[in-house]
Amino acid sequence: MKAPRDKSWQEVVRALGRFGYQIVRQSGSHIRLTTSQNGEHHVTVPAHNPIRVGTLNAIVRDVARHFGKSLSEMMESLFG
Repeated sequence: MKAPRDKSWQEVVRALGRFGYQIVRQSGSHIRLTTSQNGEHHVTVPAHNPIRVGTLNAIVRDVARHFGKSLSEMMESLFG
């Protein structure tokens, strides 16, 4: 699955919440999320509407690596 081109930061944060990510802090226009599932992991999401495709790909790739899934599997889990 290709990365969606119209996702806001709120939609991305909500989707990552299904994998246990919670907002820990915000510094300017960047939101830090942390999960304890499968070990502790942090990811930063920019508060942009919409999030650029390359940025979204990098975020999802990082999360997929943490959970041991492929990029397309994670895209499908989050936005499918």
